Amino acid sequence: MSHSGREELLTRHEANPIITPADLPFMANAVFNPGATTYNGETLLLLRVEHRTGLSSLVVATSKDGLTDWTIDPQRGLEPLLDSFEERWGIEDPRITRVDDDYYVVYVGYSLAGPLVLLATTKDFITWNRHGVLMTPDDKDAAIFPVMFDGRWALLHRPSPTGFGLGAHVWLSFSPDLRHWGDSRVILPARRGGWWDANKVGIGPPPLLTAAGWLVCYHAVRVTASGSIYRLGLAMLDRTDPSRVIARGNEWILAPTEHYERTGDVPDAIFPCGWVLREDGETLHIYYGAADSVVCVAEAKLSELLNHLVRHPISEHHDEMPARDAYRA
Repeated sequence: MSHSGREELLTRHEANPIITPADLPFMANAVFNPGATTYNGETLLLLRVEHRTGLSSLVVATSKDGLTDWTIDPQRGLEPLLDSFEERWGIEDPRITRVDDDYYVVYVGYSLAGPLVLLATTKDFITWNRHGVLMTPDDKDAAIFPVMFDGRWALLHRPSPTGFGLGAHVWLSFSPDLRHWGDSRVILPARRGGWWDANKVGIGPPPLLTAAGWLVCYHAVRVTASGSIYRLGLAMLDRTDPSRVIARGNEWILAPTEHYERTGDVPDAIFPCGWVLREDGETLHIYYGAADSVVCVAEAKLSELLNHLVRHPISEHHDEMPARDAYRA
């Protein structure tokens, strides 16, 4: 498929939204921002369900084809520890990384001090082992790599400093034990000015290893006179050194245009937390929350995403981006 004309890089599923609050076996306000993986030959989504209390939990949905006939199992998933400091006001936005036979779920806890990054592991999405806080407030949009680099785990995340007008950027941090994190640096800074990804960016699904390196999908928030717009873009990290950005697209690849993306609790929002590369090594399904209200999926060809990064390189005007050295901790 050629994209030299007006054809889109991603194709929305014709049955979008694929999961809505009406599909849940209990009453809820919204269902959105699912993590995604495969489990026992099926596609598994870890849904963020916002209950009518206003607090969120994580619930499992499974499908044989990853598109239709979803089975939602309220007995599987992760409930917030409401008597804890870290999860007092719920949990949200999971990213799932498979490491051997374990599933590492990095998620956001809505703590009494603000959003923070937590980790839990599981083998079956029923029994969980909580590993505690990875990043303190305010921090979110986090995903872990499925491999270690020189004996260290690597985490993409997005601190949100207040004041100074410095913006919110994607950071990379390392840990020898999943508890002590450091050697942190900005790897995907939000640009400045009129760019689509100016001022605030955050990671989407966990990084995907390809022949060219680690493919990263990220979202950017543009604030307009009528509100915020969440759109998606791509970048590529080096296979052996994820702190090295080897490509970044200068255009967004998906923006809210459909009614279910433009109308909801948070209008004009597309927010992916998971994707699944199918067995053909080419078909990629990207699962996203639309308008913080429903779950949707879009399909892409991996080769076309990689070609997009070649055809649409980032601008060389580095003065429009924060200095790298100024953002290394």
